[in-house]
Amino acid sequence: MLTWGAAPRRALASATGAHAGAAGGRTWRALSFLVALPAVGVCMLNVWLEQRRHQRVPPKFVPYHHLRIRTKPFPWGDGNHTLFHNPHTNPLPTGYEK
Repeated sequence: MLTWGAAPRRALASATGAHAGAAGGRTWRALSFLVALPAVGVCMLNVWLEQRRHQRVPPKFVPYHHLRIRTKPFPWGDGNHTLFHNPHTNPLPTGYEK
């Protein structure tokens, strides 16, 4: 019987026992160090080896009239380069820098 002021007790759906949380945490910690970190290392090695094998050549520059429109200069540098400009990947309105 419920009385005023006494709330009914409800168990959480994921609570299975008193010591289940410690074993679950140990399992995920072991999986993180033994599976996830080596997998990230293998992926990094794969990317590095592929990058060394295939050197990137920029595509031929096509001066489309609707791209790279400069209505006013940027407030830094010479006003033509973006803030994070990379001369190998970002062309200017006139083409790639040599």
